[in-house]
Amino acid sequence: MGELVPSILKSVKSGQTERETVLALRALGMILITDPRDEVYDTVADTFKRSINDGEYAAVKIAGIRSLSAATFYGGASTEEVEEVMDLFLDIVSSDGAVVEAPDNAEIVTAALEEWGFLATQLEDMEETTEAAMDTFVDQLESGDVDVQVAAGENIALLFEKSYTDAEPGDDVEKLDPNDVETGHGQPTMIKRYTVYRQKHLLQSTLESLAKASSKRLSKKDRKQLHTAFADIAHTVEKPTRGPRYSTALDEDGREYGSRMKVNLGAGSIMTIDAWWKLARFQGLKRLLQAGFLVHYEFNEAVYESLPVVVDDE
Repeated sequence: MGELVPSILKSVKSGQTERETVLALRALGMILITDPRDEVYDTVADTFKRSINDGEYAAVKIAGIRSLSAATFYGGASTEEVEEVMDLFLDIVSSDGAVVEAPDNAEIVTAALEEWGFLATQLEDMEETTEAAMDTFVDQLESGDVDVQVAAGENIALLFEKSYTDAEPGDDVEKLDPNDVETGHGQPTMIKRYTVYRQKHLLQSTLESLAKASSKRLSKKDRKQLHTAFADIAHTVEKPTRGPRYSTALDEDGREYGSRMKVNLGAGSIMTIDAWWKLARFQGLKRLLQAGFLVHYEFNEAVYESLPVVVDDE
């Protein structure tokens, strides 16, 4: 990797065409996940940020966002650096792309939303950053672009999920507000640690409307995407311990079936995604690895450790 990364970085810095620059950025993202190194973030971060801020083409900015996310996750970034990159992505979203000279570009906003969620899965405690992020994501629910709406909604679900953690020995569960404790049906006791959004009822109303959206401007595909995504997101906002496709039906042992999202990886392999953080990681890895996901999942330790989920046969 010693000479390869600097060589490809030159193509990012001085690429003569949009295609050359985009391919160079994507290649660096692949290298980072194939051979993660703790020192790589410092080497590539500034170049990636320049491609986002100063790139002439939208495709370059998007590739820069994706590669910066990969470098932050796999290149040895500190917690402070992770938060700085997430702040950059949040600024892109809150300004509708204007902060990187791409006003009202839905694809760029979607990329920033998605990679914000991917990086958020690395952080243990997000209480301090949740309020500003939630305000931005709730605003984006009003977007005219379905991909922006869904990406914002999935981040909202992730933040609600992260506000609950397992009960610890020092927690006096009996003295807590019953509404802040989730338990039963064979599941571990989970406790609400902080308030994610103060106007929860208003948010729930918005989510329910999106889950039933029937606007004529929407294609059948977009309408189905909205309905499926926001039905799940609304359920999580109501009960943050429930992941995507959650079923309250009980199995033969009296336990809820729980999240039943199945993703087909190809080659007869199925993965069950039972939490929003797992969905964010899966989607982030799929964007980066595309058709090579299953091979990397089987043989690349860094990928498996990012998403330690059992893969079943169909």
